[in-house]
Parts: sequence; structure tokens; C-alpha cells
Amino acid sequence: MQKDNIPEDQLIALLLKKDKSAFEYLYDNYASALNGVIARIITDQDIAEEVLQDAFIKIWSKIAFYDRTKGKLFTWMLNLSRNLAIDKVRSKEYKKSIKTDQIENNVYAYERGNSIEQKTDGIGVQDLLKELNSEQAIIVDLLYFKGYTQSEVAEEYDIPLGTVKTRLRAAIIQLRKSIKIN
Repeated sequence: MQKDNIPEDQLIALLLKKDKSAFEYLYDNYASALNGVIARIITDQDIAEEVLQDAFIKIWSKIAFYDRTKGKLFTWMLNLSRNLAIDKVRSKEYKKSIKTDQIENNVYAYERGNSIEQKTDGIGVQDLLKELNSEQAIIVDLLYFKGYTQSEVAEEYDIPLGTVKTRLRAAIIQLRKSIKIN
């Protein structure tokens, strides 16, 4: 077996036999291309590398499901890697880590005197929020200042999505009255 260039059919046959040298060849020749696709979707390098590792594990374990009639091996691996990256971005774990990263960035910005709260205080937004009841103020704070979606608020606080929307609508109406916007 020539190590520099293994024909696709031979590579697939070796992978189906769980040949470790074929897997090493696969990694050596395709990891950077797959990582490039993953990195376009996931900007955090550590998480992208984790997804790349997951992709190769899945390729190794699911090679029997590869269908030559549907496309080349590289295309199959590319789609598999891309889908894993998209799944990761959509996962709760990833969304929470992004929010945590944002909190760390806000702490750093606050230390430098650039926090969102300071900016909103300068235009009186915090005073306006005091006019809302606590349920409305929490919803507005989570949605507009902490980056939550309405669904995430509903899930995290165990309240119906319709209730979140109703509270937000009531808060907006109250804020409009407070600043006299029709």
C-alpha cells in the first residue's frame, strides 16, 4: 500500500476493515479541509477542534453508512462535519457558553468603563425599567441586555412562551407611556 496516495475505493475498503493506518491517512489528508469548514461555522478554535474530533470519530464509526452512489467520500465527510458543526451551534451547551463568554467580556468592559449598563444609565434606561413591575423588568433585561431569546426565557424560568410575550408586550406599552411615544 502506497502511503502517499491511496485511491478512494481502496481507502474506503480499508476503513470498512477498521484499518488504523487508513484512518491515519484519512486524518493526515483531510483534517485541515474539514477543519476549515467547521471553523467557518464555529469561530471558537477549541470548540471547532472538538467538533473536528467528533467528526472523525463519527466517520470511523459510521463508514459503513457511506453510499458511493450518492457522492465522493470527501463530500460525505464534509457534509457530516458541517452538520456536526451546525448541531453544535444550535445546542444549549454552546449557547450557554457563548452567553458566559459575553458575561466575561462585559465584566472586562465594565472594568474599562464601557459597560452596557453605564451606557444605558447615561440615557436613563435603568430609571425607565424601575417603572415596570418586577416580572416585566426581568423579561426586558434578559431579552434586551443579556441576549436571551423569548423561548430561552420561557424555558429557563419555566413559564409559558405566551406569558413571556404578554409580559414583554405589557412592558413595551408601559415604557411607551413613560416616554410618551405612541
